[in-house]
Parts: sequence; structure tokens; C-alpha cells
Amino acid sequence: MINLSKLENSLRRHRPRVTRMEDYPGYRHAAVACILRETPDGPEIFYILRSHCDADPWSGDIAFPGGHIEVDDDHARFAAERETLEETGLDLRNATFLGRLDDLAGAHLSIIVCCFVYLLPLPLSASLQLNAEVHQAFWISCRDLLDPARRRMTTVHFRGARFERPALDILGPKHKVLWGITYRLTAQFLEINGHSLPQTPIP
Repeated sequence: MINLSKLENSLRRHRPRVTRMEDYPGYRHAAVACILRETPDGPEIFYILRSHCDADPWSGDIAFPGGHIEVDDDHARFAAERETLEETGLDLRNATFLGRLDDLAGAHLSIIVCCFVYLLPLPLSASLQLNAEVHQAFWISCRDLLDPARRRMTTVHFRGARFERPALDILGPKHKVLWGITYRLTAQFLEINGHSLPQTPIP
């Protein structure tokens, strides 16, 4: 089981691989936040279910809050915090910054995603205020993420191609599964803390 104190130490020792955007001409740059809270049953991670939108390649998917880094953002971490506040109402300036995960390149989209990890203080001082981009928000325990019974292979249709990808059933039958780049970030977070999930094959 993941212990919060060990988790913090593991993240602070981690030296993230940061992508040089000049090595990826034409790629967009995005930043997301992996947000934790401690409970009597162990740490939980915050996820959102994105609203359906034809212009959004992640329409309806489970994700971390975040979005594209804009030209007037001071830096990538600022963008993750700004987007989280806009999408959910969570102000990460009041949270403890624990560290950064390795940057990931999209498997099928020209995008680089960086992820920053935070621990929220309890009790939470503000309720969620979801904007139009977010259909739902929820917390999932690390224990549930590691439950082998939740592991799936899911069929993904993207731009006319069909793929089989590892996924986690975290919302139950007939609901979206956690897959794609958010799955890869979640797997990386768990790996840093000594636990493993099936890896996503990257072309």
C-alpha cells in the first residue's frame, strides 16, 4: 500500500525528464495536475471526466485537470495551476507541491504533456466549481488503482485506426475507463512509488 510519507520522499528524489520543446517542432505543450489528498484509508487521486466536445480530442475521457500552456503563462507549472482553477475551482496555491513527473509525448497526437503533483490540505476549504469543460470530478484511492480486478484491455478508435490499450475500470460497468496519456501518467506516478501497471505500447 502507498504510504503518504514514503510517497512524498519518492517524488522529491525523482529527477523528472523534461522535454526540450525545440526538439519537437509543431508539437503543442500542455500541463496537468495530479492532485492527492490523504484519507484514513490512504491517499486518493483527483480525476475529472471531460465534457463531450467535437473539437476536443479527449472529449468524454477521464483526465487530470489541465490544458494547453498559453504564451502568457509564466511557466508550465503556472499553466497547470491556472487550468485547474478554471476547470474545477481548486486553488493549488494552497496545496503542497510534491514534484514533477517525466514529460510524455502523445502516442497519436503531436503534444507534450508535463504533470505536476500536489497534496491538498484537509479539510478542503472550498467546494468544487466545475466549468463547462468538465462533466464530473471524483477521487479514486491508490488502493483501487492498484486492484488487479480493475485492469482491462480497451479498444480505442482514433482517426480511423483501431488500437488495443491497457486501461483501468475506475467508475464501474458501462462507464469510461482510464486509458491513454492519463493512464500513462498514473502508471508513472505509481511506478515512482514502487508499484506497476501494464505499460502502454507506444508506436
